Amino acid sequence: MGLLDRRRRGGFTLIELMVVIMIMVALLGIAWPNWMKARQSARAQTCLSNLNHLMTAKEQLAAEQIKGMGDAVAMTDLVPDYLKGDPSCPAGGDYTPQPIGTDPTCTYVGHALP
Repeated sequence: MGLLDRRRRGGFTLIELMVVIMIMVALLGIAWPNWMKARQSARAQTCLSNLNHLMTAKEQLAAEQIKGMGDAVAMTDLVPDYLKGDPSCPAGGDYTPQPIGTDPTCTYVGHALP
């Protein structure tokens, strides 16, 4: 067994490592946009769910305290009696409950009840 034979069995060559790295970079380049899109979609769905919870809490408040259409509602009216915690938009927006009869809103663009 010569010196050349021992060196060849010792590990990977630089070319082999570079090929593996290039394949990993290509896969990451394909996966990254899909991951970002899924992340944005999940944030939007969570925000819509929070807005639905706010709407339900407002309806419960209106029914129990006999409030009419257009009566103002603050977040402090809903938390902690009608909502367990102060909801927050996962994308960083802020919620506004709005008066009775109107949908709550989020300040993040694109997050709104249909």
